[in-house]
Amino acid sequence: MVSRSFQQVDVFVSGSLTGNPVAVVLDAEGLTDEQMAAFARWTNLSETTFFTRPRDPSADYGLRIFTPGEELPFAGHPTLGSAHAWLRAGGEPKAGTIIQECGVGLVSIRRDGDALAFAAPPLIRSGPVDASDLDVIQRALDLRPSDVVAANWVDNGPRWIGLLLTSAQRVLDVRPDFAALGSLHVGLIGPYRDSGPQDRPDYEVRAFVPEIGVPEDPVTGSLNAGLATWLRAEKVAPARYVASQGTALGRAGRVFIDDDGTNIWVGGRSTTIIAGEVDL
Repeated sequence: MVSRSFQQVDVFVSGSLTGNPVAVVLDAEGLTDEQMAAFARWTNLSETTFFTRPRDPSADYGLRIFTPGEELPFAGHPTLGSAHAWLRAGGEPKAGTIIQECGVGLVSIRRDGDALAFAAPPLIRSGPVDASDLDVIQRALDLRPSDVVAANWVDNGPRWIGLLLTSAQRVLDVRPDFAALGSLHVGLIGPYRDSGPQDRPDYEVRAFVPEIGVPEDPVTGSLNAGLATWLRAEKVAPARYVASQGTALGRAGRVFIDDDGTNIWVGGRSTTIIAGEVDL
């Protein structure tokens, strides 16, 4: 075994221990796929990442992303958490923007004060959801057809199906039957419509991925990126908004969306909770 630099980073935080943790191994040189998958199962977090040497000379680093059940070509909160860990460990981007190489290709990450944001990658699959899949989802989440304003594939790697519900409260009221969801990866979003505190977010989001060992993900960058790509294209959501996620789990994650006309940026704040070494 080799001693390797390690950080556990809380991502999309609004305060202490409010986001989604990711385990980050800053040097995966010599590790096999099986060793990386085994460590990801051991951490039992929604994702664990491993830094590798990039193949593309324009990239600052390569990143592999594992859930407890599989490897993903892309995921949002591991992208931001890993970039945060890399910068904290002394990483310096070749240009002003950090370039990550992962399964979907090159992902740009920008710094905005104490926050980081990634450019949403293109959707691998978009368009209407099959009626049979939508029926399974509605039954598993105990949703009436009138609760669902629209549904669409928003797959940018993790095979997301997105549902726009009538309200944020309807999103929070969902009590999922995880077994009934089967292999479907489902994200919900609903707007806050009534008046509330000045700092209240614009939307509430939830993510269900029981098939890969993550029944409900606390805060999900890839899903928020896919939802923003869909809702901006349909002119349903404003160019800038804030989404809350994790409320149903007692978290208070905050995801900041900014469509600058060229890219949709998905951002938030991160903080390192654990730093040291891991023997792998």
